[in-house]
Amino acid sequence: MLNQVSASDKKIQIFVWTLFDLANTAFYVIILTVGYPLYFKEIINNGNRNGDFLWGLAFSISMLIVAIISPFLGAIADYTSNKKKFLLILTLLCIFATSILFYTGPGTILLGMILLILANIGFEGGLVFYDAFLPEITTERSYGRVSGYGFAMGYIGSLITLLIVLPLYSKGFVADNLQNIRITFLIAASFFLIFALPLFLFLKEKKGNIHLNFNLMKIGYQRVTTTFKQFNKYKNIGKFLLSYFLYIDAINTIIIFSSIFARESLNFELTEIIILFSIVQSSAIIGSILFGVLSDHAGQKKTLTITLILWLLIIMLSYFVQSKDFFYLIGGLAGLALGSSQSTSRSLMSKITPEDKKTEFFGFYSFFGKASAIIGPLIFGFVSSAISQRTAILTIGLIILAGLFLLQRVEEKRF
Repeated sequence: MLNQVSASDKKIQIFVWTLFDLANTAFYVIILTVGYPLYFKEIINNGNRNGDFLWGLAFSISMLIVAIISPFLGAIADYTSNKKKFLLILTLLCIFATSILFYTGPGTILLGMILLILANIGFEGGLVFYDAFLPEITTERSYGRVSGYGFAMGYIGSLITLLIVLPLYSKGFVADNLQNIRITFLIAASFFLIFALPLFLFLKEKKGNIHLNFNLMKIGYQRVTTTFKQFNKYKNIGKFLLSYFLYIDAINTIIIFSSIFARESLNFELTEIIILFSIVQSSAIIGSILFGVLSDHAGQKKTLTITLILWLLIIMLSYFVQSKDFFYLIGGLAGLALGSSQSTSRSLMSKITPEDKKTEFFGFYSFFGKASAIIGPLIFGFVSSAISQRTAILTIGLIILAGLFLLQRVEEKRF
């Protein structure tokens, strides 16, 4: 009976953890990929040519800040064993800044950029603590599938979000529909708040010794510098993080420019972009579960290798695509690859990281992911402006190829 109760409690813990993935994808879809990027360029920036540059600049600034603070956040959370508290603070920052986007409009460029920066810091910074809960709620044997469940729940949240906002986007960015567009920003904030609550109310956190009399930032700095000094001891993790830096850079760049590419290169309407992302999210649900189970049986490294090869195929098809219908098919393939690359990377990191440094190394994991997102969008934007969007896509393929090559040097074994 005790084992049954324990198993039941573990399922509840996993479920409320995955609900946070469902919650934050409302922000991810509406603010980072579908609605706000186009709203920022066409309305806030009045359709000026520098809209892409300013969007990329704001996003890169936010990722730079997160990249700098992520290792410290992870080290501090390790020391205090109080991940939920830090996650709550960052989640509320994201929700607050997102809700204030309702008050943006034509010409509010600085406000629109600052709010995006703050919201994305809250979103991305919180993932340091959220990801670090994975080793606490399941065993190493199930890292792949539980990580996949989380991403699958997130993609379900994305689909729900897209269905909710579709009627509000139906008229596009015409003057009499801008109020509806801004309401979707409030929907993103509310959705995040409601479905994040179960984690803070019900997820149990392992407690250690908490010393509140110390300067936590100083402790964080000391632990980070100690980890850097000992990095020779963790060479395998370093190899993986370098590979991850490259391929996640490419994937992040594809994500944040996908709606702009669809609209400008293939003349997609706003509702067609919603349909495209619905296809992406639907196939991502399948990908995160299917490849999550595959990674637990075949191994995370082999699964990631297959995924990155699939990304290379997607990039080649995107370079040549002319038809909207065919681009929908490419979107379906991208969803499969997206679900796998995110969930499998997280589970592989959990597997090769020492138990006593999980949160701290997830800080570095986040650092490499965030730091890469500074570079990729700038490269894509430069090549796109100088030559074409299609040529810029090929440069992203070269980055993925480099990441795939370095991944083969990673040893898939527990530290």
